[in-house]
Amino acid sequence: MAEWVIVVDDDTANLKVAGHILSGAGMRVTALKSGKTFLEYVREKGAPDLVLLDINMPEMDGFETLKSLRDWEKAEKREEMPVVFLTADETADRENQSYAAGVLDYIRKPFEPDILVKRIDNILSRQRRISTLKNEAETDAMTGLLNKAGVTKIFAARCAGNEGCLMMIDLDSFKLVNDIYGHDAGDEVLRDFAEDLRNSVPEGSSLGRIGGDEFIAFIPGAADEEKLREFTAGLNERIAANGKRIMGEDTDIPLGVSVGAVMVPEWGTVPEELRTLADKALYRVKTGGKHGFALYKGAMPGDDDGAEGDLKTISAIMGERNILDTALMLDRTTFPYVYQFIMRYLVRNRGGAGKVLFTLSPEEGVSEEEFAECCDSFGEQLKNSLRKSDIITQSRSNQYFVLLIDVRADSVRMVVENAIGHWRSSGGTGIRIRYESEYTGADADRDTGKEG
Repeated sequence: MAEWVIVVDDDTANLKVAGHILSGAGMRVTALKSGKTFLEYVREKGAPDLVLLDINMPEMDGFETLKSLRDWEKAEKREEMPVVFLTADETADRENQSYAAGVLDYIRKPFEPDILVKRIDNILSRQRRISTLKNEAETDAMTGLLNKAGVTKIFAARCAGNEGCLMMIDLDSFKLVNDIYGHDAGDEVLRDFAEDLRNSVPEGSSLGRIGGDEFIAFIPGAADEEKLREFTAGLNERIAANGKRIMGEDTDIPLGVSVGAVMVPEWGTVPEELRTLADKALYRVKTGGKHGFALYKGAMPGDDDGAEGDLKTISAIMGERNILDTALMLDRTTFPYVYQFIMRYLVRNRGGAGKVLFTLSPEEGVSEEEFAECCDSFGEQLKNSLRKSDIITQSRSNQYFVLLIDVRADSVRMVVENAIGHWRSSGGTGIRIRYESEYTGADADRDTGKEG
């Protein structure tokens, strides 16, 4: 696209000459005859790539026009337009005064065509480089969305009195992608999600990545819960499909999206305050099962509203009185956090733990449906046969990962065989059980066994 130059001069002859020279060099030229006309024009039509502004004009000279332009840009929080002064005055004082006013260059009339084009080309090239550097400084290299700096700058203007919806978007279980499949796979998930996010929002939306798997969006216009539900469901459907494409159809990572939203300006216009409210809504989603959305509607039970609790109440909320006399079965999303904490605790206190992976396969003649039921039954039996200090997760549909806490190395095999024995003695059939065990501690060992 041709670069756009506005020439402002009260002399028609100068306008024609400048227009002829610059148009011949492939530029788009708009000619205006007064500072007042110019200011009205850019307010309506937008900013050109460059302004050539004559100093000596009646009513409003170049200096007055430039000051009015800068005042308007500042009030509207707009980027400053690059301005070059035009003049027939050859005095050094005038030139110094012009640069002090903030112009990029100072070109004397009458114009020398080759020199004029060359100087304008140099200025535009410099502006392109500056623009590129600004974009790079405000753009996340991984996804092409705004980075933290870009979000801080752009969202302040977007939320200032505009109607819309600010969303905090978090990827569920993304850390597992990096941990299991590596950062290359994780990067591909992020890039695909960013592209899908761009394609899912209406024109005029602003999008940013503010953390590893944390995103932010401002969507203009009114939104309701049904639209948010459809938006979130679509993101979840597509990220799950992309995850299987990247990691394989057999991946069991529950990759998904959680969204916390707040309406603007109903709940404010300051991005930092709006993000806090959207984060509260997001927290409700994260603690309520993930893969969904919540729209902030005001303080709800559980929000940190400054009210103090007591030890008895908080312990009851945490479930202290409802500890079952079985091993703890955790879902795949929660298990890694508990696992990491326990391993840190054991390292700090020089403790030991046994890790066991049970892999199940169907016996001959067992259907897929019967096998699935057997896998579920084995997991239930495993939970009841282990100690309540042990932790289990179903890592895949036919696998159970067990962490035996505070156990000796020579006891791991005994615990495993005891669990398999309980399954057999309870009449369990239909599956073959293979296990692999490992001990983490001073006398670390590794054992692999089979049970037919």
